[in-house]
Amino acid sequence: MKPDFSKGLVPAVVQDADSGKVLMLAYMDEESWTKTRETGRAWFHSRSRGLWEKGATSGNTMDVVETRIDCDADTVLLRVKPAGPACHTGAESCFFNEPD
Repeated sequence: MKPDFSKGLVPAVVQDADSGKVLMLAYMDEESWTKTRETGRAWFHSRSRGLWEKGATSGNTMDVVETRIDCDADTVLLRVKPAGPACHTGAESCFFNEPD
């Protein structure tokens, strides 16, 4: 099974395979899904950058150890071993802000 890309991008939840902590949310298209499956590294699609490999510039890559697709085939779960922080701010996870 693969994600249903018929309506465009699908959300990709990225989770630390060891701790279970949610690290980030990104989006995938068919090209990034294929690159992720071929290389074993996390690739995503950005509306501004197009296809991009997580950590290609910073060195904070993510090795994918497991992929899952939800019951509707419209969301991906990537379980990864990160080689550094997930967030561009340097935080381990992008989810560190408390709501007001």
